Amino acid sequence: MNFLKNVLASLVAICLALVIFVTIGVAIAMVASKDAIKEVKPNSVLEIDLSGELNDYAPTALNPVAEALGLENQTYGFNQISKAIESAIYDDKIKGISLTNIPENIGWAQLTALRAMLEDFKKSGKFIYAYEDVYSQKKYYLYTVADQLFISPLGYVELKGLHSEVMFFKDFQEKYGVKMEVVRHGKYKSAVEPFLANEMSDANREQITALITGLWQQVANEINSSRNFDVNAAVMNLYGQSATSAKEHGLVDAILYPDAYEKLMQQKLGTEALEKVKMNDYLAQVTLLEMLPKTQKIAVIYAQGEIIYGKGDLKTIGQEKMIKAFKKATEDNNVKAIVLRINSPGGSALASDLIWNAVQMAKEKKPVVVSMGNLAASGGYYIACGANKIFAEPTTITGSIGVFGVLPNAAKLTQDIGIHTEVVSTHDNGIHYSPFHPVDKRFKGVVKNSIEHIYDTFVTRVSEGRKMTKQQVNQIAQGRVWTGSKALEIGLVDELGSLEDAIIYASEQVALQDFSIEEYPKYDLDLKEMLGFSPLLQTKFGWNAFLPKKVSSKATILQRVLEEPSAQTRIPFELMVE
Repeated sequence: MNFLKNVLASLVAICLALVIFVTIGVAIAMVASKDAIKEVKPNSVLEIDLSGELNDYAPTALNPVAEALGLENQTYGFNQISKAIESAIYDDKIKGISLTNIPENIGWAQLTALRAMLEDFKKSGKFIYAYEDVYSQKKYYLYTVADQLFISPLGYVELKGLHSEVMFFKDFQEKYGVKMEVVRHGKYKSAVEPFLANEMSDANREQITALITGLWQQVANEINSSRNFDVNAAVMNLYGQSATSAKEHGLVDAILYPDAYEKLMQQKLGTEALEKVKMNDYLAQVTLLEMLPKTQKIAVIYAQGEIIYGKGDLKTIGQEKMIKAFKKATEDNNVKAIVLRINSPGGSALASDLIWNAVQMAKEKKPVVVSMGNLAASGGYYIACGANKIFAEPTTITGSIGVFGVLPNAAKLTQDIGIHTEVVSTHDNGIHYSPFHPVDKRFKGVVKNSIEHIYDTFVTRVSEGRKMTKQQVNQIAQGRVWTGSKALEIGLVDELGSLEDAIIYASEQVALQDFSIEEYPKYDLDLKEMLGFSPLLQTKFGWNAFLPKKVSSKATILQRVLEEPSAQTRIPFELMVE
């Protein structure tokens, strides 16, 4: 009895402690909220310092508890940044923008879109300055949109061209006795090539070369148009190797320290003190303004991350969340059109098909327009192909129309280390598949038939959606990836443009002039998320925290490929362009 009383007392104490903790947190947040929304003063500069992680989409919501307790994760949504810059264009108090940092994981299509937004900002008569100690290649591509570029005395500009590095595991498999049985359709479906060879196939080399060459051409042309120097000569001769060399060859405008940079902005504004507004503070103001309701809406449904079979979350696309989002947007009478924003390398073929069907059902009632971000490839293209119209950035990576399956087999490994298994089954097909036995030829045949069926379905979906014959689709399919510019040429997309362009087009289809944006999916903010523990724990104590960033990212992608039990419509998993 005493034991039971002690347990109950402990539970009550824990509950009371939790209630007190949350109450104190909320109280702190309420007090802090008085100063949370900082006033933008006249003649201010918006400081775009985005140190942290970037998602294509982050729900527009304030989390005062996490902010007050210092547990908020530094994660931005590209949708939020877009809104902040658009708002700054029309904000008379904002006179300029200072570019000082971008997220490490920002993609080329996001950079292209951000560059275009900043161009619009400049057209409004306002200035953009940029400062860096070291300009990475991505930073330099973006920052060349600025009126002037400044660099630290011991800094440099990284201009080296693009590359894509691929790892191969054939020898590794043979050495350790774990073999990946691969079934695929598409000669360019190189997601599984690392399991089959020790070097790149001619077909894969061809597609990657074409891809990075196309991307580089876009990047070099835009840098050249802004800075007016021979970008390829700068790469070959390493003009950016030092701050002095960078200035001498016109890559930057001046060499100075941060305090001198701030004085320059102050002189530009003609004020006694430099008034800067941080992006987070400005985003808070934009968020409050968005709360003003408008009756007519355009729904923007964000599909970001790998496609998985299941619910999905902010990092992954699950058919459950997507179907629910399309259903809500379709049933809301105030939503007149839908824009599907895709930033995905693909994933589960089954989930992709279910999301494709949700798009078709929504299309019967309202226009559905697709906007492609950094990636809309394989399964990402599958869910896009049936839309009324498809927009892509020139630097979007898309296509990859192909299917594969991977069956890990550890029969040799288990035999070598002395582990043996035996099977008792009611039928010959009872075991179906086991990683501890050689893959049965009949089962492999079944998988092959399934892959062929899914590929044919994929091609049919594209054929019907893009008004092409299946033969025409086959010629540009086979798992090959394309840039957005090339995809326009071959008919996989309709127009080059940003998310904003897609939204404007959608509004024109339903004759809307004054409307608000309703963003989906909706994510419930639970106690754990409010307190910010989840991202904190993932960052500090995740298994990949002990690995170098580049290695851990490759390992995570490989893990996801192997965990997916069904056929996959996924971009080549080693396609990282830097």
